[in-house]
Amino acid sequence: MVSKEQKRAALHEKLQNLRSITNSHALNKTSIIVDASKYIEKLKQKVERLNQEIASAETSSVHNPLPMVTVETLEKGFLINVFSAKGCSGLLVSILEAFEEMRLTVLEARVSCTDTFRFQAVGENEEQVETIDAHVVKQAVVQAIKNWSKSGDQEE
Repeated sequence: MVSKEQKRAALHEKLQNLRSITNSHALNKTSIIVDASKYIEKLKQKVERLNQEIASAETSSVHNPLPMVTVETLEKGFLINVFSAKGCSGLLVSILEAFEEMRLTVLEARVSCTDTFRFQAVGENEEQVETIDAHVVKQAVVQAIKNWSKSGDQEE
């Protein structure tokens, strides 16, 4: 049979894991749970927003053949997402060239080019002297997509 002390230790360990996962700085049980609840709510909102963006991209791709672009500012850099309901041969090269022109270093990237085109990257500005914002990054990626579209590299 498990003693009260063992149960208490197990609960304490689980609370510390929860505190760590949710980046909580709380010290007591109630505050840790409140922070975890807020963290879960933020995650739910983010999932809902991403689902809306995907649904919007899928419906707009019928009317607008160009991929959808979103850029979020992170603590250090940007999260760039590009989505198209169809494959986009050569688009990745155009986007990466735009990053190079902006002197944006890709720290992490995921790309899928099978039936659809999905690109997600975390990038940061190489030269901290010349800061750029999310709007500038988005405009550069959109321009790269337009240039790619005009060049005739895209799949039909």
